[in-house]
Amino acid sequence: MAVVALTATAIGGCSSDAKPKAATATSTATATQTAVPTPPPVAALNPLTGLPATLTGPVVAVKIDDTAASRPSLGLEKADVIYIEEVEGGLTRMVAVFASAKPKVLAVRSIRSSDPELLGQYGRIVVVASGGGRPALQVLDRSTLHSVINDRGQVGFVRDHSRRAPYNLVSDLAKVSAAVKGDGVRNVGFTWAARDPRLVGATLAPTVATRVGSTRVSFVWDAKLASYVRTIDGRRLLTGSGDPVAKPNVLVQFCQVVADRNDHDVNGNPTMFTKSIGSGRVVLFRNNRRIEGKWSRPSLSAPTTFTDAAGRPLLFAPGGTFVALARPGAPV
Repeated sequence: MAVVALTATAIGGCSSDAKPKAATATSTATATQTAVPTPPPVAALNPLTGLPATLTGPVVAVKIDDTAASRPSLGLEKADVIYIEEVEGGLTRMVAVFASAKPKVLAVRSIRSSDPELLGQYGRIVVVASGGGRPALQVLDRSTLHSVINDRGQVGFVRDHSRRAPYNLVSDLAKVSAAVKGDGVRNVGFTWAARDPRLVGATLAPTVATRVGSTRVSFVWDAKLASYVRTIDGRRLLTGSGDPVAKPNVLVQFCQVVADRNDHDVNGNPTMFTKSIGSGRVVLFRNNRRIEGKWSRPSLSAPTTFTDAAGRPLLFAPGGTFVALARPGAPV
């Protein structure tokens, strides 16, 4: 009996020694499994630039002055897309679209009746302006856009008293984005590609010159920036931060422009309405080259399609775009 008891004790001892080892092995395996780091989330691709970006809040479009009295501007270099459009008396204004960044922007100016049509392709985004004529504001109010208007006492505006009015109105887009709900970014027709085989045989384009209204609009290719820099009378357009206003792409889009007799400026000049629904010619400048093409947009909410002469999509260099909305027949 003593021998049996001793044997049982020995067996029990071996059994109890084995269990902790098994448990230790399991714990080690579990620890090894849980120690594997979780990969960081991949940033979404911004369809307005073709670049990865952390996109929060609504897309915001801002009406910005385009005359010498308002320069240097603020925040313009951070826009994803910059439209240059005709207004009254042959002058131009800009519509700058922001999704990647929400800076402070100057100089904010008034809305035009054609802006809701241009921006309808972006969805129910936020539009910031100083004010506007009654007909233009009525068109805006009937649209699906969310308006933020200084003359209505809405959020985010302040005057820079070191400049003279009306060229001193600043909008804080971070405050606007936090306070006003609107649609996030979506595809409006740009197709992005770092390379394009068509560039090999394309015409060199170290400079771009066209006319919007009676205003000369020009750009110069900067190889170090890999972008076109906007120029005014041969000088680079710089913002208040000292940065050039530059984008990898310049698109000259030829649109029908008609007088809107319901709206006019203080001198009696009628507002010009640029028709961005329809079709026409485009010329795309990228990588110091020029490519001819066409544009088409069938309806207010539809994106704009850009194709070459063979019907293939035009490819934009990632990084953002200038769009000059010129009349048919304007030089380019």
